[in-house]
Amino acid sequence: MNQGRPGSYFHRGGTQPLLGTTIPGHLAEVAARFPGHDAVVCAHQQRHLSYAALADQVDRLARGLLGVGFTKGDRIGIWSTNNIEWLLLQLATARIGAVLVNINPAYRSRELVHALQRAEVQGLFIIPAFRSSDYVAMLVESLPELTRPAATTLANPQLPALSRVVIYDPHDPDHTRRPYPGFLIWPEVMAAAEQVTQATLEKASASLDRDDAINIQFTSGTTGFPKAVVLTHHNILNNAWFSARAMHFTEQDRLCVPVPFYHCFGMVLANLLCLSVGACLVIPCAHFDATAVMQAIAKERCTAVHGVPTMFIAMLEIPQFRTLELSSMRTGIMAGAPCPPALLQRVMNDLHCPEILIGYGETEASPLTHLTTRDDSAGRRIKSVGRNLPHQEVKVVDPGSGQTLALGDVGEICFRGYHIMQGYYGDPEATARAIDTSGWLHSGDLGSMDADGYLQISGRLKEMIIRGGENIYPREIEDFIFTHPKVAEVAVFGVPDAYYGEQVMAWIQLHAGERVTEDEIRAFCKGNIAHFKIPAYIWFVDEFPMTVTGKLQKFRMREIAMERLKIEARD
Repeated sequence: MNQGRPGSYFHRGGTQPLLGTTIPGHLAEVAARFPGHDAVVCAHQQRHLSYAALADQVDRLARGLLGVGFTKGDRIGIWSTNNIEWLLLQLATARIGAVLVNINPAYRSRELVHALQRAEVQGLFIIPAFRSSDYVAMLVESLPELTRPAATTLANPQLPALSRVVIYDPHDPDHTRRPYPGFLIWPEVMAAAEQVTQATLEKASASLDRDDAINIQFTSGTTGFPKAVVLTHHNILNNAWFSARAMHFTEQDRLCVPVPFYHCFGMVLANLLCLSVGACLVIPCAHFDATAVMQAIAKERCTAVHGVPTMFIAMLEIPQFRTLELSSMRTGIMAGAPCPPALLQRVMNDLHCPEILIGYGETEASPLTHLTTRDDSAGRRIKSVGRNLPHQEVKVVDPGSGQTLALGDVGEICFRGYHIMQGYYGDPEATARAIDTSGWLHSGDLGSMDADGYLQISGRLKEMIIRGGENIYPREIEDFIFTHPKVAEVAVFGVPDAYYGEQVMAWIQLHAGERVTEDEIRAFCKGNIAHFKIPAYIWFVDEFPMTVTGKLQKFRMREIAMERLKIEARD
């Protein structure tokens, strides 16, 4: 193992070799070992499947996909919240070598069309609606051909690749509702399985290679239009497998999954992670609901839960929190955004998760690159995101020159290894900007590394505040303000300033029923953080603009703040 020299570079080998198989190849072995074990429990659908039943249903759906004309390399999108059918489609597309395209259920018409065009989606599975989102109406708006009598394929100049749309209703076991003639319904796809033999399916799976593209995921879009990240069997299966090993996960574990499946956190670090070792996946709700999550943990005796920090904050705030039986809990991963140390302590103590791990990574890296361990010291578990997973390389470089920095210096974090994406679909220029000629993926994140390879995140390269020549990292300020007993959540970012170039702004959400003033917050900061880091602007808010995965959209906060400050300046 490299000892952290020269400079901020670290490589971890592994006592276990990388898996050299495909997703269906590995999962077939797991299902054969644990046929009677619970594979998935979906609370909101009141359904559960054993590993044997899951394997049977996946095979039938895979034969159905072949039966309606899909084949290896085809891109099949899914636009849906979390449910068992989502999981079945994830595994069935992998079984035949089709590329699953994950579409954010929060997308509106324009964003949907962009995703379908960018990934050249040929088939699309959707649910009818969720909350205020009418998926059928939005799709028909862009694809009026669906309202006409059914044809073999669709033909729309805006979406020339799209030939079939399949609708299913997670709360209708029969899936019989056909909103317009151009839609296929789930039973028709399953009926098409009768045209395809099991031998044909096995032949299709045997033709797959571990380096085949198997998934397209869109970056979260916190800054600009999302890009289509292409991932392989080898990328995501190994990332899930080594993450499970790091968590000491076995077939005895039960993971509650409130994070969305369309995101890498859900699809890879929850679904594939569980299935790679024979654990049980517990789906508490279609879309995050803190009360439903906590009730599912208690009822299903979950041993782990994943989430972003905002989810854990909401879970700890529900009124009946203290009355629930949570003694089965031990671990989970908190990732997707910076984790304040004070929150980590509450999760460890109040949520009975002494082994909760802090994770870090990005979609382009399949996604997990770093994870703390249960054996790490309290300081390292609180202040760092741990070390990189086995068979990965990481370094910290100067954003301008690209030179590897000294240990402890803050710079851009870069990755290299089996987990790096194939590239952005249909966008070689963006791929070349993200992955350099030596194969290093440039994350756009700022951090520093110690001699043992532990990484500390400072923030996004584009989020760094430069105030009067001083580099300010929002994460440091957020972590401190979060320790105030009345603060539930905080976001710090820069806003333009005529004199300093930028000034520090903090948006703060208080615990329910609490009151505090701007001056109290500033007094709390004084003497604890440098004067130039103390926010010049402090706004108290009821909620934050967020992505569906719970990531704070600071670019949107900055836009709102700039507009309000301009109005106030005019007044």
